[in-house]
Amino acid sequence: MCYNWAHREPAAPWRHIVMAFAMLHYRHSKINARMTQPSISVAPMMGCTDRHFRYLLRLISPRALLYTEMVTTGALLNNDPERFLQHTQDTPCALQLGGNQPDALGRSAKLAEEFGYQEVNLNVGCPSDRVQEGGIGACLMATPRLVAECFDAMRGNTSLPVTIKSRIGIDNQDSWDDFHKFISTLYNAGCRDFIVHARKAILRGLSPKENREIPPLKYDFVYRAAAAFPDARFTLNGGIKTVPETQAILKQVPAAMLGRAVYDNPWLLSDLDQAIYGDAPAERRTVLEHFRDYMMTELSRSTRLKHITRHLLTLFQGQPGARAYRRYLSEHMYDDHADITIFDEACQLVRPMHEREANRLAGPAQERSQYV
Repeated sequence: MCYNWAHREPAAPWRHIVMAFAMLHYRHSKINARMTQPSISVAPMMGCTDRHFRYLLRLISPRALLYTEMVTTGALLNNDPERFLQHTQDTPCALQLGGNQPDALGRSAKLAEEFGYQEVNLNVGCPSDRVQEGGIGACLMATPRLVAECFDAMRGNTSLPVTIKSRIGIDNQDSWDDFHKFISTLYNAGCRDFIVHARKAILRGLSPKENREIPPLKYDFVYRAAAAFPDARFTLNGGIKTVPETQAILKQVPAAMLGRAVYDNPWLLSDLDQAIYGDAPAERRTVLEHFRDYMMTELSRSTRLKHITRHLLTLFQGQPGARAYRRYLSEHMYDDHADITIFDEACQLVRPMHEREANRLAGPAQERSQYV
């Protein structure tokens, strides 16, 4: 049996009621604190954590805090903000802002609250050349007082939690004393929530990908900062790929942020929920059924299939037919007239794991018959 969406049985009515009730649990709140103090979050990633991917992740995990891609203040304030801030059923979700002008960041933070986000975050960690040209991202670590002014302006315009995401340093400003000074300046400005990618950023000579891999990880900087500022909350980010690694980090700090590992394997969030909270595993078929319904709604609103399915290439990683699924989807989703049948046909190339196990137990003859 394949994932044949075109001939699936109608979804039981109670499924939609359960999903609606689950989303009510995460309605927007204006309290000036994290609602659930989540231990796990998914990093803001350009080209990855758009509203479509966040919708999928929320179906997989009701607990993880999700982050948007970075949105610059110029984009928000000089255009229709709905173009950048529209989202649905992804709460709790944080909006990440890129900027260096306190007034513009304050007005943008206000928009985050108006559009129903649960947190607003300032990017002080992205090392890309394009971001640096605007004087934002990781290069701001060289001017901690300016970052403190930006934080103060954001906090003054919203009741949402305002957080800072940074590196442990930049270029030659990468000692413990440099990092401690940076954190101290923000702490004295009132910041109590820090998300730290535990690598320094090298602002010249490395690509963003290389900056995620070449500078060595220094988790001890984050652990020392958590000990030095015990009433602040530190989330550790950088190089986390597995459940055991995450569990080890949570013994040192209250929260861990994963990035590419989740993008490459979205089901990792379900594994984390099971290991950390004791939750039941996400029902993959149910998740995919609901996401297919979401795709149908988006396609009816003229969203192009490629903008959604580009996030789905690794959904069946490790299952028989996964390579054929990826190849088919990659070859057809960019067509101007691509519709839901492309996804359906790709899914039919995959056999569920439970069927593979059943065939194995049934014996060689039965296993062969499934391929006929």
